[in-house]
Amino acid sequence: MKTLKNIQVEGKRVLVRVDFNVPFDKSGKISDPSRIEAALATIQELSERGAKVILMSHRGRPKGVRSEELSLAPVAIAASEIIGKPVRFVNQCIGEIAEKAVNALSNGEILLLENLRFHSEEEKGDLGFAKSLAALGDVYVNDAFGTAHRAHASTAIIANEFPNAKAFGYCMLSEIESVDKVLHAQAKPTVAIVGGAKVSSKITILKNLIPFVDHIVIGGGMAYTFVKARGGKIGNSLVEEDYLQMALDIIKEADLRGVRVHIPVDSVNAAAFDNAAKTNITPIDEIPDGFMGLDIGPKTIEHFHNVLSFAKTILWNGPMGVFEMSNFSAGTEKVGLAVAESTENGAFSLVGGGDSVAAVKQFGLADRVSYVSTGGGAMLEYLEGKTLPGIAAMG
Repeated sequence: MKTLKNIQVEGKRVLVRVDFNVPFDKSGKISDPSRIEAALATIQELSERGAKVILMSHRGRPKGVRSEELSLAPVAIAASEIIGKPVRFVNQCIGEIAEKAVNALSNGEILLLENLRFHSEEEKGDLGFAKSLAALGDVYVNDAFGTAHRAHASTAIIANEFPNAKAFGYCMLSEIESVDKVLHAQAKPTVAIVGGAKVSSKITILKNLIPFVDHIVIGGGMAYTFVKARGGKIGNSLVEEDYLQMALDIIKEADLRGVRVHIPVDSVNAAAFDNAAKTNITPIDEIPDGFMGLDIGPKTIEHFHNVLSFAKTILWNGPMGVFEMSNFSAGTEKVGLAVAESTENGAFSLVGGGDSVAAVKQFGLADRVSYVSTGGGAMLEYLEGKTLPGIAAMG
């Protein structure tokens, strides 16, 4: 893989695809700047080596229509504070105005272009739009893992315009290396924690992980499909009837390969999907009618903690329950703490997927795990064994 070390950048216009699609709160402030922080090392090095740094990103889903609400102008201000030097902004990403802004840059200066998705051609992977962007640079750097699974103009298409002058940034490299560290772990045992609502959205990941891991820990809403498949009573819990046989097949395949699948043994149940609802704790296969499972129970927490205490490599994708509600957050929080403890005892831990990332941040655990992925969908597709267009185009 070509890295920044392999390319000459001094005095060059370096186009950097970043993922600055950051969340904003109701007051208009960035609520989580971690995606800007993830690109910091790449931007700082290019600037210090005398490149003219031109940043490209999208924000939200404007569907090809200019919207001041989704402008990257406020992101430029926040990025200036995080990077520690001014980040200029231009309200176009192609054309004469953008060209003038780029030509005005001195070595080491940084410019952020306007939201790429104000042009519908970006998401269509339009070659003409990619060529217009490419005209602004001499070198192309892709540091946006979060969009690597999309064949967009600024990722998969533009790379072809720089056959001998393209490289991965440090965020992209860290993401790829972290997933590869799990899939090709030298330190065993490897434990994959897979949670979330539906088996259907995790089937491919589960199947792909079986050859690479020693233990699979299953939690969240998807656990109840496994329990029902094995003949358990799950009351009104979430279940995917079409995936009952698939759940059994996964357990069987794991058994054949010597992989232990850990399914919850008890469940925190509620009479309604409501934090204030009446609750009880039962064996997970004996949930009464009128109740739905919303979190793993205390015996399961203890068992999962024991499994994780021996782990040397950990992947965590998906919460253990409805952690957004305080009465059903204990499972996710305690499993997160177990991952943190194992990490502090020398294990490598990768957390990825929107809900898992939100959980480690909510419970103050982000700094206690090895790596928190910036790309939910991209990481999942990479784990599924798919070729990501944004990575393949850099070859």
